[in-house]
Amino acid sequence: MAMAQGDDEAKPDNIAVAYSEDGRYFTEDDIPTYNVAEDGTIDWPSYSGFRRYHSECHVCHGPEGEGSSYAPALKKSAIDMDYYDFIDVVTNGRKRVDAADNSVMPALGDNPNVMCYINDIYVYLKARGTDAIPRGRPGKKEPKSDVIREDENACLG
Repeated sequence: MAMAQGDDEAKPDNIAVAYSEDGRYFTEDDIPTYNVAEDGTIDWPSYSGFRRYHSECHVCHGPEGEGSSYAPALKKSAIDMDYYDFIDVVTNGRKRVDAADNSVMPALGDNPNVMCYINDIYVYLKARGTDAIPRGRPGKKEPKSDVIREDENACLG
């Protein structure tokens, strides 16, 4: 199997590619992850995640998941946060108001431009969090598989 770029022992265990299916990569726990080839070619979902993140998320969370004065960086959260918690926060939103925080993440569960690509956004942020994908528009990408194209059309249709 192809492995995510970098030293496997230094990475959290929610990063390593255990298998791939129809152009998507997964950990041994069936959690979506990224794949970067030795020549820098990234998987299609990470490329799609880059595009979707920059169309829907970067206004608050900053370019490339780096954070802003308005909202926290996401590139590290995608590694440390449980995948299902990530899905829950994006879908249902979250409000934190206390002496140290006053932040509101809106619920995006009814936004197809987020929800149809939530796994893509997640893997892109994981790749950014490990610096497997550098800042900026990725240069090389795998082609979009027919299954990914069909799933996208079904979700958006």
